[in-house]
Amino acid sequence: MDEFEYVVVGGGSAGCLLANRLSADPRNRVLLLEAGGRDNYIWIRVPVGYLYCIGNPRTDWCLSTEAEAGLNGRTLRYPRGKVLGGSSSINGMIYMRGQAADYDGWRQAGLPGWGWDEVLPYFKRAEDHYEGESDFHGAGGEIRIEKQRLRWEILEAFRAAAAEYGVPGIADFNTGDNEGSSFFQVTQRKGWRWSASDAFLKPVRGRANLEVVTGALVDRVLIEDGRAVGIAYRLGTEQRTARARGEVILAAGAIGSPAILERSGIGDAIRLRDLGIAPVADLPDVGGNLQDHLQLRCAWRVSGVATLNQRAATLFGKALIGLEYLTRRTGPMAMAPSQLGLFVRSDPRLVSADLEYHVQPLSLEAFGGLLDPWPAFTASVCNLRPESRGTTRITAADPEAPPSIRPNYLATQGDRRTAARAIRITREIVGQPALAKYHPVEVRPGTEFESEEDLERAAAAIGTTIFHPAGTAAMGRVVDAQLRVKGIRALRVIDASVMPTITSGNTNAPTMMIAEKGAEMVLAAAR
Repeated sequence: MDEFEYVVVGGGSAGCLLANRLSADPRNRVLLLEAGGRDNYIWIRVPVGYLYCIGNPRTDWCLSTEAEAGLNGRTLRYPRGKVLGGSSSINGMIYMRGQAADYDGWRQAGLPGWGWDEVLPYFKRAEDHYEGESDFHGAGGEIRIEKQRLRWEILEAFRAAAAEYGVPGIADFNTGDNEGSSFFQVTQRKGWRWSASDAFLKPVRGRANLEVVTGALVDRVLIEDGRAVGIAYRLGTEQRTARARGEVILAAGAIGSPAILERSGIGDAIRLRDLGIAPVADLPDVGGNLQDHLQLRCAWRVSGVATLNQRAATLFGKALIGLEYLTRRTGPMAMAPSQLGLFVRSDPRLVSADLEYHVQPLSLEAFGGLLDPWPAFTASVCNLRPESRGTTRITAADPEAPPSIRPNYLATQGDRRTAARAIRITREIVGQPALAKYHPVEVRPGTEFESEEDLERAAAAIGTTIFHPAGTAAMGRVVDAQLRVKGIRALRVIDASVMPTITSGNTNAPTMMIAEKGAEMVLAAAR
């Protein structure tokens, strides 16, 4: 047993930043516990390496959902990072804050301090933006944000077609209103992935007051007289305990943090008793309110233009791709999974965009599979504001038992209607003159899906996660606006699980912002 000021559980996007900020004062002894391993696998660093990290038990927890009724009973892979850096070590590297209205909505829901104007300084604080300091971006921070190092004619044509449809080009998705088209900014440095571990943890690993333990499988929070006093965890076959003089902070993500809360006796008291866990705080919303973005991968076969499908189809083509990356750090190996983004309203009566597109110069049957043997592009579209809510629950008191994950996609008629509209809008964009010379032919979902009912069936057939789980220990339900767990002193949750509603875009940047703001709250409480 050892004692620390702060024990942080989870070495992902939030945990790495928290460890950095909390240990900046040498008087604070900080322990960071990560259940996964070190992030020293080469494919973590090479941007295209996400293909070799997702689904790889070395780097991914390889979780799965339960059978999803809204997806025709299909079970989906549910990737979560299993190394330092967490999912920022295996994700798509897209830097996306969401919309100002997302955060203003949090504030209006009774969560003071979380409006757009209040969170913007925390986004900026950690940034090292390629354009330097501005009203919307920071410079000199730890997380490097760059332009992508590639160009594809088919993506330029898709962007032109979107403009013809009525989606204007914009320079930056991160100024509060992201409606329009632009190329995604990414968390990379000179053609390498730049994870939260690279940004926040590695530069401070030498601090005498910071201890990092990998392979540490957390069992539960130790609670005495209503106060969190430490963590019980396993290191191999050894049972260990770490005591916290100050606070215990869960930063294990939207799946991991609620699981630890439940194993600690914090959750639905009836369910916990059934699992043999003595309830400590009856909070039925722990593990509820699960929100995720469901993507519909629509694909078109084209001709007369280069796509990755044919560039990577031969050994010679692969060799040229590798040579370009080795010599210039550019080209397909420097690619994020998605390059071109669009934010569009599914209904003109909406006040802001509710659809996000990830457009790619490639196509494949399923993520991680083989590229199709013909030139093609994919326009993946997701509903940014799903009405459906799911759950993630532990299935046993044993921390090695996988959780039951039920995102409950397309559970409402509103979500099904938005999915059908998204496919129609995608077809209308592809039908614009800018793409006509490439003779696009729809291959997914296929032109046989035409009526509203058909398109809803198509969404159920092709829909899959875009890896953005959030909301499972939500502010206002499980934690308060200071991220303190209700009913338990000295215990906070600081990660994507505290989002009351999911942000309108990719969730890694908001998670780092939450950690930046949360760290300040923790330190302020100790003064």
